[in-house]
Amino acid sequence: MNSRERVLSAINHRQPDRLPVDLGATPSSGISALAYKNLIDYLGIDGKAMIYDVVQQLALPEAAVMERLGVDVIDIAQAFRGGDDDWYPITMRGGKEGYYPSWFRPVQGKRGQFDVFHRDGELIASMPEGAGFFDQTFFPWKDGYPDSRSAMEEAIDEAMDKVLWQNLAHSPWDRVGEPDFWNTLKVKTKVLRDESDKALLIVCGCNLFEWGTFLRRMDNFLMDLYIDKKNVAMLLEILMERHMKTLENVCAAVGDSVDIIRFGDDLGMDSGPFMGLDIYRELFHEHRSRLCSFVHENSSMHTFLHTCGSVYQYLPSLIDEGIEIINPVQTNCRDMQPERLKAEFGDDLVFWGGGADPREILNNGTPDEVRRDVLSRLEVFAPGGGYVFNSIHNILSDVPPENIMAAFGALEIFNGRNK
Repeated sequence: MNSRERVLSAINHRQPDRLPVDLGATPSSGISALAYKNLIDYLGIDGKAMIYDVVQQLALPEAAVMERLGVDVIDIAQAFRGGDDDWYPITMRGGKEGYYPSWFRPVQGKRGQFDVFHRDGELIASMPEGAGFFDQTFFPWKDGYPDSRSAMEEAIDEAMDKVLWQNLAHSPWDRVGEPDFWNTLKVKTKVLRDESDKALLIVCGCNLFEWGTFLRRMDNFLMDLYIDKKNVAMLLEILMERHMKTLENVCAAVGDSVDIIRFGDDLGMDSGPFMGLDIYRELFHEHRSRLCSFVHENSSMHTFLHTCGSVYQYLPSLIDEGIEIINPVQTNCRDMQPERLKAEFGDDLVFWGGGADPREILNNGTPDEVRRDVLSRLEVFAPGGGYVFNSIHNILSDVPPENIMAAFGALEIFNGRNK
């Protein structure tokens, strides 16, 4: 099997020749630029830590690294890597060199923090000194929604542009305002598919719950779900108008050349979901069903949802909506034990992640502890297909390169046992 066949076999719940692997195909299955730089230095690879996701400070993996680690799937952002003029060098923690896209110019403040300002002067994001990612600092509607549907429709685009996740969008969405973007996306993706045998993935957001939290702030929006459903429903309808237009363009441009489309919406905490299942189904279920149906009816892409936390209670609804793949499979949360997930949902969902614990073991354990942790997870998730290896969320800056290699080395051990 080649990489694309291997990934598609797993998605179709058939046992591939070996476990398919992801590193960096999404901004929730990637690697911090600092960890990446440490890794390439450790491996003796002459490469650059190119920070394509500036909010989370994630590197865009290079071909030599992906080949060394056996990566089978890539983000179409790889087609927009660009040349030297598209990047400029920065100094990361510890004096390590990284590269920012040329359009991203944060300003260092008096306390050593890096700030990002909207074009109207509003501070929208900040990364404290020594931190590893930018925080949202401005919530456009935290004091209340616009006072009518027409006012909400008129105000929403400007409000969304002041949210860091949109204003500082990762590649290729940082180019969406360029002339002929959709045709460029189509052409570059087709070239990428012809030149690579790896599965291709496009990140397409279409967040629903999260946009409420971005606009209103988490505490306010969680209350809105119960005491202001009218405004929540209006907001979701307006968001869906924009999401459907984006999906139409994505499916028309790359629906026949991309294998997987990734949606995002964090629905869970460590201790459980953010809202009761009844609220979820009342407000969100129909909208996500519509997104998935459109993709399945207008493309050959498989539907992937990134949702953090304890989402066990939602999984039957997500399956019913048409979600095929779940990430990051946060097994250290309530009700998210690997054995339970595989037994109850392994026939209906592909688990993309859950392969290494970056919160406790990948960052703090010994290489041998990492290997044992990964192998125990693979024994549960891998049989019968329906699994793509990745750690639980991104590999952060505190993960040593020895432990990264131990995790990927465990894959080789597992594949060797199961030939």
